Amino acid sequence: MGNKKGKRRRFGAVRQYRSGRWTASYLGLDGLTHRAPDTFATKRDAEVWLSQVEADLTRGDWRDPDAGAVNFMAYAEAWISERDLRPTTEELYRRLLRIHLEPTFGAWSLDEISAPRVRAWRAGLLEEGKRVTAAKAYRLLSAILATAADDELIRRNPCRIRGGGKESSPERGTATIEQVYELAELVGPRRRALVLLAAFTTLRPEELAELRRPDIDLEAGTVRVRMAAPELTTGRRVVGDPKSDAGKRTVTIPAVILSDIRRHLEWFAEREPDGLLFVGEKGGAFRRSTFGLIWRKARDKARLPGFRFYDLRHTGNTLAAATGASLKELMARMGHASVRAALIYQHATSERGPQDRGRDRCRRGGDPQQAEGRRFWHGSGTRRLNWSVQQKGPGRGFIPGPGPFSVERVTRIELAL
Repeated sequence: MGNKKGKRRRFGAVRQYRSGRWTASYLGLDGLTHRAPDTFATKRDAEVWLSQVEADLTRGDWRDPDAGAVNFMAYAEAWISERDLRPTTEELYRRLLRIHLEPTFGAWSLDEISAPRVRAWRAGLLEEGKRVTAAKAYRLLSAILATAADDELIRRNPCRIRGGGKESSPERGTATIEQVYELAELVGPRRRALVLLAAFTTLRPEELAELRRPDIDLEAGTVRVRMAAPELTTGRRVVGDPKSDAGKRTVTIPAVILSDIRRHLEWFAEREPDGLLFVGEKGGAFRRSTFGLIWRKARDKARLPGFRFYDLRHTGNTLAAATGASLKELMARMGHASVRAALIYQHATSERGPQDRGRDRCRRGGDPQQAEGRRFWHGSGTRRLNWSVQQKGPGRGFIPGPGPFSVERVTRIELAL
């Protein structure tokens, strides 16, 4: 039953079905007739719904009710493809989408993804102990649905969990100088310089993989980062720019490892003028998969279980901050445009105890007696470390090693253990 004769509605129309329930419809801004998604028990309920739609049209808040009927996976795939992502980032997003988002949201339309469903999905990942993965996947889901909201396909982003995308990764391990050199010995002569550069210049693995002969200046004692070659899980090397504009930088090489770099250039680097610095026994480019097996054996022998090759970068950054490097120096050395990461290292070193502060004074030329039980290495150019050890007990004193006992700031990182 429609409206009574002579009582035509100003907006929309209501109609009663034979079942006794009511429906409502109206003409949208798109020129099409839209019907209420549900029926109503009374005529009054149908009219209230029409009033709400009319108010949305008046405010400019109206949204096509069928706009969100877009498959989530189709939209997410397009979302990733439309962005200018780094190959490693794109690979990560597609893996998160395939493994953690598609099983739950893949068959749904965008407007079917509600806040309760998002909370239940995230809770399931947390119950499985996948806290870091849950944070990464949640951030991706939130970014995709935020764009859907901007596109007016959904009214509001259902990802509204406070701190839902915050990662709480376990703290990365750090190695001592002695352990770094032990690892360098254990990986073998061909990869010794790779370990030393990773620790003492804090270059990223993908930056090390694309270093070439012209990037090393032995006279100036520097290494120049121009390119990077991350390796995808498929094994494909993707040669391109570093992670950010700040990643293109020149880093000073500590004098103590220059002889190792010179020897590596003579013995192992590609012979071409623009040859790669690190290649395998058969001349192939550096491969993460191949080196991974060698690295795991070395770290196990060094009694450093779980210590990753990337943790050498963390070690070097920690040591650089310990020398008193400024925020700007740390950012430049790390290749970061943001101060956040550099502040983390500065904050960590500022929390050291009195014994560590005494050690700092000693390595800056203070009283060596304040460095009891500590080992120091000197900036000589010899192949092996020159140690100085403060021993305890009667008749045992400070045993100096050859060479000047001094530690420069971050420009050289002649660091103490």
